Amino acid sequence: MLDDRRGNRPEERGSAAVVRELGLLPDRSRGAEEGRRDDRGRVRAVDVRFQHVQTRREGVRPRVEVGATPAIAGGCAHAVHPPHGPSTGASDPPLSAPANSGCALVRARPNISLRGRGACRLSRLVEIPDVDPVRPDGGAGSRPGGRSAGALLSLLLWLVPALAIGAGKSAAADSWDGISRSGILRYANDAEGGAPYIYHPPGDADRLVGFEVDLAEAIAQRLGLKARFVQNNWDMLLPALRQGGSFDVVIAGIEATPENRSKAALSRPYFAFAQQLVVRASDAGIGSLDALRGRRIGVLSATGSHRLLEKRGGFEIRVYQDNVNYFRDLEAGRIDAVLTETPIARVNLAGNDKLRRAGAPFEPAFYAAAVRPGDAVLLARLDGAIEALLRDGSLERIYRKYDLWDAGQSALAAWKPGGETTAERHSALREWGTYLPILLRASVTTVWVTCAGMAVAVVLGLGLALARLYGPAPARWMAIVYIEVFRGTPLLLQIYFLYFGLAQQFGLRLTAGFAAVISLGLNYAATEAENYRAGIQGVPKGQLEAALALGMKRRLALRRILLPQALRISLPSVTNDFIAMFKDSSIVSVIALVELTKEYQIRAIDTGDYVGLGLLTAGIYFAMSYAASLGARALERRLQHDRR
Repeated sequence: MLDDRRGNRPEERGSAAVVRELGLLPDRSRGAEEGRRDDRGRVRAVDVRFQHVQTRREGVRPRVEVGATPAIAGGCAHAVHPPHGPSTGASDPPLSAPANSGCALVRARPNISLRGRGACRLSRLVEIPDVDPVRPDGGAGSRPGGRSAGALLSLLLWLVPALAIGAGKSAAADSWDGISRSGILRYANDAEGGAPYIYHPPGDADRLVGFEVDLAEAIAQRLGLKARFVQNNWDMLLPALRQGGSFDVVIAGIEATPENRSKAALSRPYFAFAQQLVVRASDAGIGSLDALRGRRIGVLSATGSHRLLEKRGGFEIRVYQDNVNYFRDLEAGRIDAVLTETPIARVNLAGNDKLRRAGAPFEPAFYAAAVRPGDAVLLARLDGAIEALLRDGSLERIYRKYDLWDAGQSALAAWKPGGETTAERHSALREWGTYLPILLRASVTTVWVTCAGMAVAVVLGLGLALARLYGPAPARWMAIVYIEVFRGTPLLLQIYFLYFGLAQQFGLRLTAGFAAVISLGLNYAATEAENYRAGIQGVPKGQLEAALALGMKRRLALRRILLPQALRISLPSVTNDFIAMFKDSSIVSVIALVELTKEYQIRAIDTGDYVGLGLLTAGIYFAMSYAASLGARALERRLQHDRR
């Protein structure tokens, strides 16, 4: 209800006409007492109170001004100011609009509010077309409020995005102001990155060290700020930076490449590096990439090493999520070489006589800090701080502390701005012919890992259920312990234990595919055992007792009488787990098995198109899951003997 918040008694003359012009509908609970209904049962007018209303109806377009700040809408620019002081009713001077202006004026006291359902507060001038309730097309004869509601909706649809865009631009432009006021520079990195970038020193798990930690603190000190570390997964640093809010800058080995420049604004370089090929010391015949054609090479996900191998082609690429485990797999013989960056190679080869460098470093490049696009002030401050640290020798002192200063760092002083290129942004939906086959090839890994893992889970789970229900006491207890342990521990931990732990402690080197299938199978077997137990217990006990009374042995009764019925009962739950395993199989990417989700992540990081690639990936997952669901329904129909 329109109401004068000052409590003055309003003048109600003409209120019904104005309500029809504004398209306001009253609360139906009060319609019978305060309004009247049309032939369709709608309340056309109610007791709507406002301070002072005067309007002209002769073919004009009325507007309403509420509040002291008028706005211009719909081409009507006649500002009307509310009267000062309390209203005196009819004695207030009438309002008028210029001749042929196409406007009628409706004046109301400031701070008028709309109460009831959908209550809001109006503080802008809104122009509403004058309509005659005859036609439904908005001219003479339209329903009251039809076009006025459209005008209001159009205004809101215009204002909301404009305010949002303006707020976003303001936030981006003022990021340095907020940083300087808080006195804190929030830098993001991934603590799992390892030495020499960022790591926990031995014996002090609560402290972080590394050359990028020292660099961030030196930059913050140079800017008169205090550095604060923010943890974020390395693969998602740049996408998280664009979203904004949690950190201000990324100092985490971001390569100054055209692909990264298309996603963020990069500072001047702070470290020079190159690519280094690492092989086993016993492989004396390998001295370059050309000698590894068709062989397995480990790389870090979404790095220059990964893009270099893809561009050259002819290699079996194994993608890792950290810069430690591919060296372990190289020592264990699971891969034939590692292509990595010189700082990583330097740390992991120190004191390790099992590995060696294969050839000299090649493909030189730089690391740079990253900020959000548009943060020009912050970027200029970072450039100035890095330049000052380079000139006064602070960078050299930091890098010598971690044994990283070499002749290649002279390229930092020789670097000149300009000439940087930005990669073209790609759209997976427009280029679906390129990306869909890549995703489909990765989905093959998802399918065979899931099917093989589920086969292990179904067979092992049935054995566990039978052992728990009908086995001797030791077997029952072993089944219970197995189920509780595998249900109560994370699948990721189990994968790490089987793949890395067994190789490290017992020398049992499982392949990535075999470890993935066994891990999924063992984990899901615990769940399937409970599904089968519920199905067996869902069969009436009298059926087993009747079979035994007829002379059947327990094993035969279980196989011919009990289990067929139990399997039909358990089939929906088993199918649900099968579909869930399609999605859970994405976790096997931690052991360098590139399945559908990992391929999506790699391509999305490279292209920056998370939406288009996400839709393609989701479509493939849906197709696989729906096919599994249809197969399960067909199996249910085939097992359903009672067709009544």
